[in-house]
Amino acid sequence: MTQGNSGHIRVGTDLVLVADVRHSIEEFGDRYLTRVYTPGELSTCQAGAGWTVERLASRFAAKEATTKVLRSLDALSYQSIEVTLDHHGAPEIVLHGAVRQHAEALGLQDTSLSMSHEGEYAVAIVAAVFASDNVSRNPQ
Repeated sequence: MTQGNSGHIRVGTDLVLVADVRHSIEEFGDRYLTRVYTPGELSTCQAGAGWTVERLASRFAAKEATTKVLRSLDALSYQSIEVTLDHHGAPEIVLHGAVRQHAEALGLQDTSLSMSHEGEYAVAIVAAVFASDNVSRNPQ
């Protein structure tokens, strides 16, 4: 979808079973947690002596939705896509390293993130605005 001459919009979404994230934590422990989540994300999702698995699952969904918006990312590091909270407590996407460079090359101008969880499901939707000429030159 094109928005006049000002940019190109892409939307990515992902749905995650909370049980899958719980299983990964039980099976792989810290190795899974530190491979997928940043220290800031882990801190935000910690509750008492354990993890709020639903919050971790929604962040995983956000990372996957972001990859769908950016398309074709080889050798992706999930830690390069970070979910932080702005000064109002709303979630936002922060990109690091090669993922950030890829997004800049595509002309990423802005993103908006919405996450939710209910029962055994977590969902995230990422909307992104790209400079039109950069996206058309990099149609990945």
